[in-house]
Amino acid sequence: MQEDSPVQNENTPDTTVAQPRNARRRNRLIVLGAAALVALGLGGVAVATSGPDRPAPTAVSLDAQSRAEAASRADRSARESTAPTSPSASPTVSPSTASASPTPTKKATATPKPKPKKTTRPTAAWVDPMPGASVTSCYGERWGTLHAGIDLALPSGTPIHAAAAGTVTQAGDAADGYGNSVFIDHGNGYLTHYAHQSRIAVTVGQKVKAGQVIGYEGATGDATGPHLHFEVHQGMWNQIDPAPFMRAHGVDLGC
Repeated sequence: MQEDSPVQNENTPDTTVAQPRNARRRNRLIVLGAAALVALGLGGVAVATSGPDRPAPTAVSLDAQSRAEAASRADRSARESTAPTSPSASPTVSPSTASASPTPTKKATATPKPKPKKTTRPTAAWVDPMPGASVTSCYGERWGTLHAGIDLALPSGTPIHAAAAGTVTQAGDAADGYGNSVFIDHGNGYLTHYAHQSRIAVTVGQKVKAGQVIGYEGATGDATGPHLHFEVHQGMWNQIDPAPFMRAHGVDLGC
């Protein structure tokens, strides 16, 4: 059985032809509306920026003016950012500290200690003629004769010292068994005699001080061994006991 195809009435409009036409009409209306809106917007801007005494600028001139203003603002911003800051904002520097060069620190130096003053002890008027010696014989009778002095013994060559200041009156062999001898006149009526020396260190007429070396111990003359035979004379060849005389002058010879 055949389906009946719809019968198109001649008075019925052709929808297939009308639809494209309607679409084209709507598109034209949309384009015209958009153009009208754009024109209205530009016109409003022109009206807003125009005054009574000058014509309204066009869209092109408005766009150029905007770009010029933006460039001016950018240029002013760059200048302000590079401008020097206020002097009050910079740290204050004292002229004295800025100009003055740093003073180098001085190394601490140790204060030198004052040197102790040398104290010179006054030389005694009378001294031991051979300090530290052993007494081998004192003044007095010995073997039937007078032993007129004190014998002091140390190793041969030990220095012999002047018992007091004075002048050398004899220096050499004194004979009578004394061997090499030195006589010193002390200027007060007393003389000292130093016998049996191995070597003499002074000459006649020489001034000597108390404690000065005048010779060296030996065994010249009549001597059984090296020693110093020491005598004190009250006037030449007037021997007295040296022990009490020397003690009276602050020297103990051990007799």
